[in-house]
Amino acid sequence: MRSGRINSNTAMRHRRITARPLMRSSRLAYTVRVSRWAPDARERLETAALGLFVENGYEETTVAQIADRAGLNRATFFRHFADKREVLFGGEDVLAGLFADGIRAASPDATLTECLQAAFAAAEVAMTPQQRAKAAQRVLVVAANSEVQERGLLKHARIARSISAALRERGADELTARLGAEVGMLAFSVAVERWMSSGDDEPFPVHAAAALNDLRVRVAELDSPSRLPA
Repeated sequence: MRSGRINSNTAMRHRRITARPLMRSSRLAYTVRVSRWAPDARERLETAALGLFVENGYEETTVAQIADRAGLNRATFFRHFADKREVLFGGEDVLAGLFADGIRAASPDATLTECLQAAFAAAEVAMTPQQRAKAAQRVLVVAANSEVQERGLLKHARIARSISAALRERGADELTARLGAEVGMLAFSVAVERWMSSGDDEPFPVHAAAALNDLRVRVAELDSPSRLPA
């Protein structure tokens, strides 16, 4: 009897011991799968959201639908975006920082125009060919929703303030800094339109520099009567 109990207890302990590595291995495999997905979660969510916004409309699209299409969950969505609107405008904060950094990094004797060109050059890391299709989707979504348009204007103003602050740091007076920021944002908007509709592979800074130069020409012609209709 004792021998039977000993053999039975020994067998039970053996089963418990051999089962533990299997559980550990399972958890390890799960962790590896999750970490493999993690690095591109934001991009997947952004792609899924923009696609759904265009297909079904911004208002009709839910966070749950976005997460489901991306193969993720709601918690992951909210780790990357505060709400649906941030999918459309979250990148604006990145642009504000890039523009300001580009202006600060310009040579000490750079003109205001050269500072703006430096800002556009710094933005190239965010304005990639892959982002061009997404930019076109954003335009469609924003144009169809007034609430989203208001959020876009606030983000636009934030970028302008960032440019103005960077120009003031370089010694520009308040009015000059504000003018530079507004000209820069107008050039940026024109450049984005041209960049999206362009059939070539010219990088974004090329379009931005051309738009800025066109604005300079127009400003110089403001006092010319030939530019006004009869």
